[in-house]
Amino acid sequence: MPHETIESVARARAITAAAVLHQQVDLRAYPHRHLAVVAYAAGGDSVSQALAAADHLSYTGWELVNVTQVGSNRALHAFMRRR
Repeated sequence: MPHETIESVARARAITAAAVLHQQVDLRAYPHRHLAVVAYAAGGDSVSQALAAADHLSYTGWELVNVTQVGSNRALHAFMRRR
């Protein structure tokens, strides 16, 4: 996702791990209970990036449900649920 906004995140129900870690979107206005955090990084860095974003979100009322690799681009998805 290029420049992410709360509207684009709500529409896609997904946000990049980089946007979470750089606090580019205020997720307090996110209207859904579930959210996918997508990490695009080379090698094993995607695991680290996805889990770092999940850790960050855990301090703001989200819990990690599952982590999986999705698609041919090898993006790692951390699926989150708002508590």
